[in-house]
Amino acid sequence: MTDFVTEDTVRTRYWHVLTDGRVQCDLCPRFCKLHKDQRGLCFVRQNLNDQIVMTSYGRSSGFAIDPIEKKPLSHFLPGTSVFSFGTAGCNLACNFCQNWDISKSREMDTLMSKASPDAIAQTARDNGCHSVAYTYNDPVVFHEYAIDTAQACRNLGIKSVAVSAGYVCPEPRVEFYQWMDAANIDLKAFTEKFYYKIAGGHLEPVLETIKYIKHETSVWMELTTLIIPDENDSEAELEAMTQWVVENLGPDVPMHFTAFHPDWRMRNKPPTPPSSLSLARKIALKNGMHYVYVGNVHDKSEQSTYCHSCKRLLIGRDWHELSDWNLDASGNCRFCGERCAGVFNPEHGNWGAKRKAVLMG
Repeated sequence: MTDFVTEDTVRTRYWHVLTDGRVQCDLCPRFCKLHKDQRGLCFVRQNLNDQIVMTSYGRSSGFAIDPIEKKPLSHFLPGTSVFSFGTAGCNLACNFCQNWDISKSREMDTLMSKASPDAIAQTARDNGCHSVAYTYNDPVVFHEYAIDTAQACRNLGIKSVAVSAGYVCPEPRVEFYQWMDAANIDLKAFTEKFYYKIAGGHLEPVLETIKYIKHETSVWMELTTLIIPDENDSEAELEAMTQWVVENLGPDVPMHFTAFHPDWRMRNKPPTPPSSLSLARKIALKNGMHYVYVGNVHDKSEQSTYCHSCKRLLIGRDWHELSDWNLDASGNCRFCGERCAGVFNPEHGNWGAKRKAVLMG
């Protein structure tokens, strides 16, 4: 049960006191060492009375109903709606952050709507959503709120989806993913230099999270890489990344290569040309990946799902709208019978591409 300090502040588990009196947060590999009343880089975890508390419990940057394809997840309950929310703060410091107005927010008292985990689960069910997504900022930093919400959702038969950069320590990672049903992990690049210089973190903990989810949980996982011109788009890096995925995860983990647009502290870069996304997809397929997609661009052919055996079209997509559907009730190709990896209902959903804002409370 969540241990409240105030209405919006809860005690956390992952920390310890250092010999110099500071308190170290052990939730993520940043290991912020905090003096009295100091906040970590994520801003929402604070040393209060010699313990780490989360200061944003129950407060969100907003609520909306989205197509599940927007997370992006292409092999998890296609066509269904997902109730999406996040909080403020982030435990990475990406210069290119595409949601910086949320993840970098310091105006929590004015920014946030309020909702309890039970209220979120009930609202999702009332709106016919099949799942709830912890997104917009990274759910690692609202660990306790996300887990309580996932538990409330599971009680109502609603799935939970984590949209995360995977920058989390082993013990909280185990606790977190036992409550998740699907995840999209943002593999930002495949060099330590990129992670350290541009994202403010390290690559190896992310790879460990990805391997953990794949091999030690039942969570359905897809990967996303935002392709940034001249930063992580070289053929050599894409070769190494996609070879690692096949060798360590197998060919059935879907991968999304998405287009960057200039934002936050990286406004000097041009948008990603569609040709770079197509090249990344071509390299991934050549290296044995079965399901590879492009995103943030309009390309129906490269956003659709094909049978890796007979190469026929299985799921047609136009932006986030489904068209063709050639899976049988068991998730097999109607043409050759080959299994399509994923989590599928007997019939696809019909939510479409629309986004619906939701007011809570």
